[in-house]
Amino acid sequence: MDAIRPYIPFLVPVILIQLGLMVFALIDLARRPAANGPRWLWAIIIILINIIGPILYFLIGRGEE
Repeated sequence: MDAIRPYIPFLVPVILIQLGLMVFALIDLARRPAANGPRWLWAIIIILINIIGPILYFLIGRGEE
């Protein structure tokens, strides 16, 4: 734990950004009537690919309204 302690001020904001993006992307995916591709696949991408998965969803996966 002592080896991680100096990095905590840098890790906490990154973790919060990642969780916020993931939650916001999953809520958007659930509420949006259409997505580019299977919704289940986008949910897996959002959850498993940290930070980049939600960003990919917002750039590529959102369907037309």
